[in-house]
This record gives sequence, C-alpha cells and structure tokens, in this order.
Amino acid sequence: MSTLEQTQQYMRQAGMQQLLTGLYGQDELEMQQSRYEQMIGNFLNHYGVDTNELQLFSASGRVEIGGNHTDHNHGKVLAGSIHLDTIAAAVPTSEPVIVLVSEGYEGEFKVNLDESDVSDSESATTKLLKGIVSGFREKGLEVGGFRAYVTTNVLAASGLSSSASFEMLICTILNHFYNKGTLGAADISKIGQYAENQYWNKPSGLLDQMACAYGGMVAMDFADPSQPQVEQLQYDFQAAGYSMMVVNTGGNHADLTEDYASVPNEMFAVAHALGAEFCRDIKLEQIYAELPRLRQETGDRAILRAMHFLEENRRVDHQVEALRQDDMPAFLRLLTASGNSSWKWLQNCYRDSDHHDQSMAIALAITEIYLQEIGGGACRLHGGGFAGVILAVIPNEHAAGYRALIEKTLGTSIFDIRIREKGAFCLNALL
Repeated sequence: MSTLEQTQQYMRQAGMQQLLTGLYGQDELEMQQSRYEQMIGNFLNHYGVDTNELQLFSASGRVEIGGNHTDHNHGKVLAGSIHLDTIAAAVPTSEPVIVLVSEGYEGEFKVNLDESDVSDSESATTKLLKGIVSGFREKGLEVGGFRAYVTTNVLAASGLSSSASFEMLICTILNHFYNKGTLGAADISKIGQYAENQYWNKPSGLLDQMACAYGGMVAMDFADPSQPQVEQLQYDFQAAGYSMMVVNTGGNHADLTEDYASVPNEMFAVAHALGAEFCRDIKLEQIYAELPRLRQETGDRAILRAMHFLEENRRVDHQVEALRQDDMPAFLRLLTASGNSSWKWLQNCYRDSDHHDQSMAIALAITEIYLQEIGGGACRLHGGGFAGVILAVIPNEHAAGYRALIEKTLGTSIFDIRIREKGAFCLNALL
C-alpha cells in the first residue's frame, strides 16, 4: 500500500471522521479530510520521511463575543473557539532543533533550542518559536526538537487571533511530545502570551490565547490574571435561529501595535489618577466625582475608554445570563450595545492618523442598515479593532441575503463561524 493510500485510509477511519465532524461540521467533512491528507502528503514530501511517529495537531482561532479590550485591565470576556484553525503534522526528533514549514511562506523556519537570543531582523514566526521555548524553560518544563508542516485557514491580521492560534499549536506540540500532555489550557496560554510580550513586543493580554486553547464558548474573568476564572457555556446559535458571521472589512491590523497599546495605556492612566492600578479597581462614581481633574490630567479619550471598560465588564455578565436563560432578544441588545460602546467610547473603529480609511465603520454601517431592514440580529466591532473584521449575528433566513450584500458592496470575504468544543489539542490522543 502506498503512503498516500495509507494516509487516506487513516483519515477516513470511523473515529477520525467522527472527530472531524465534531470539529468542522458534517458539511465540511470531505473538505477537511482532503485538507489533512494534503498536509500529511506535503509533510512527507518535504521531509522525505515516512514515520509511525507522525502526529496531527489543531489549534482553533477565536471569536470575541463580549468584553472588547477588557482583559488587559483585569476585566471579563465572553469568547469562543471557532472551527477555523491552524493545523500541523509533526514528529519529534532527537536533534535539538525545531524545523517548521508554514504553508504560504518560503523556506523553513529553524530554531536551535540552545540559542534564545532574537534579533529585529528575524521573522515573527521565529521570534514566537524562540519565545515559546523560553516560556517552557522559564516554567521548568521540557523542550525538544520536532519537524512540522503547518497550514491555517485563520485569516491573518483580522482579529481572529491567527498568531495566538499558532502559539497554542506550537505549545500543544511541545506539551504532547515532551511533557506528556500535562499542561492545561491556562498554562499554555500564559506561555503564548509570554512569547508575544517578551519576544515579539506585542502588548497583548491573555484573552486570545485562552479562547484559542480552551474550546467551546467561555466566560473568562481576569481579576487575577495568574489564575483566570473560566466558565464554559453551552449554546447553539444555529439551533436558536441565528448565524454567527465574521466579515473581513478589507483593512489590515498588522502594523497597529501603537494603536493597540494606546488603549490599555490610557485606561491605566485613568486608574492611576484615581489611585488604582487597573480599571477593574475603580468605579464610575469615582470618575464622575473627579471628572474635571481627570479631563485635565488624562484627556477625554482616556476617560471614555475607562468608562467603556466599566460598562463592558458589566455587560459580559448580562450576556452570559441571557444565554443561560436562552433569551436571544436580550443577548442581541447587549451585543449591539457592546458594538456601540467600542465605536463611540473605546474609539477603536479606525485610526485617528488615517481617517480616510474607515473600513470597519463602513462595514458596520452597511450591516446596521441591513439589520434595520430585516428587523433582527446584531453586529459589533470584533477583536483589537482599528482594522480587521466585524461580527454579525444574523437570523438564519437572512444569512444568504447578508452574504450577498457584503459581496456586492465590500467585495470581501465573509465566514460562517461555528463554535467548536475543542481548542488546542493532539488529534491522535483522542483516537
């Protein structure tokens, strides 16, 4: 039997089909089988080896449902792992080197485990690999070499957390190969955040990694970031009559580090002016009582961003309760309020320095008019903002019409999003 036939036989066994159906849905089963088969074939062709040690890994992207820019100030977030994911075929090696091929990128990424220094000229992928290795070692964990072929359908620079998805994939490979899979989702999330903060110089919170790692829909409370409180929720939007859709607005947030950093920094400024460290530790009444002084010391936008935090934090609790009660009208009102707050108070819908490019605002305006016309649904800015994607929750019967409208007006991609129950994991471990 040829290697290709062995691969096809392996991917089409009953257990694998059941696993893939659970991850991606019955309608994507054939496509996902072919996707994995092609990845395995590419791995074998590139590395020239056929080994029984080959393992398959997946780490989801994520959707943010509530809690826009709250995690970095110890706030609350409602998010979910989605069926768009980053996958890998990988084998452990005795050589202390990570070798990785990422589909769509030229050449190989190589990291010697004995070399931890990074230079500005190195790629983001190399920096993250080195950061993850360092993060494992900082925690006294084992690391080792491996070869991997990686491919993803998580839209890059969009707010679906392609970087966190990649980080959780690499963490899961090291966890499975060298730490007996003992690390939990919170553990690998912290390592991914460490790699971003220390090696890639991205001032990210822990939301993205946690949402990619856990699986399902999760309500997260970062009051104590070292021990986030996580509650997993069960809710089927499709069964409730709604399609969750993410619209690529055409912008790109790859070079927006300064804009992102301004959000937590301005919130910190308001908290510090009120004698606290984070916005989680202040109250709206304090802002009102000290408003003239705060406006002078921190500026109006900083105050609005702090007010957004306080109201958004409260809103997450109400969203969770609405889902528990299966109260979709209330949930949709809260989702709309979250979007309005991001647009008006948080002000991360477009860059002040480039007011000619307001791709997110255009997409939201088109969507809001459509929702008014059909009399239902909700939309909101998604993720870090300034560019990227928006989230729309559309009645099932109007989803096709909305898709056609986006394609006609914006000409950009639109994705039907499914919440999947598994975040970052090794497929073989479940078979």
